[in-house]
Parts: sequence; C-alpha cells; structure tokens
Amino acid sequence: MEEDKVKNVINIIKDMDIKDKIRLGICLSTSDWANILYNKTEMYEKFDTMLKEIDEEYRTTLINFAKYKLVMFTMAKIMEMEQAKQNKVALYLFNSI
Repeated sequence: MEEDKVKNVINIIKDMDIKDKIRLGICLSTSDWANILYNKTEMYEKFDTMLKEIDEEYRTTLINFAKYKLVMFTMAKIMEMEQAKQNKVALYLFNSI
C-alpha cells in the first residue's frame, strides 16, 4: 500500500510540466516538513536559477505557490510519507528535472 502512494505521486510528477516540477522542487527544498536527505540549500539555488530562466513571472514578482494547486497537492502527499518514501520521490523529481 505504501509503495502505491510513492507510485501515485511519481505518476503525478510525470504528468507535470517542467515549471511545475521546478516549483515542486523549490517547495521541497524550502520545506521544514520534508525530511529529504539531500542538500536543500544547493537544490534550492539550482531550482531557483532554473525557474528564473524559464518563468518571467517568477523572475519579476513575488510568487504565492499556493495558487499552484497541483504543486501543493503533491507536496501534501509527499509530507504524509515517511522519510524513506519522501527521499524516493525527491530523487525521482530531482532526476527528472
């Protein structure tokens, strides 16, 4: 059952466009609730740079990530998981970007 949750979240991520994937990466790397083992600061800097290159709105205004419902839904699903499962999803996300 737990593996199904990981697969479901990965399938959601597969269907996202690149901007939403990067937004999710930013949310994961800035969240205190996500227990990922990767260097959050380094990942945030990379995703921030990438999103600034491809999204003018992110580059020019203060973004409220709550308006991206799919990103917030996926983030909530990830936070429900235990640390090992969060790391699987994060690894998939980071590699897909």
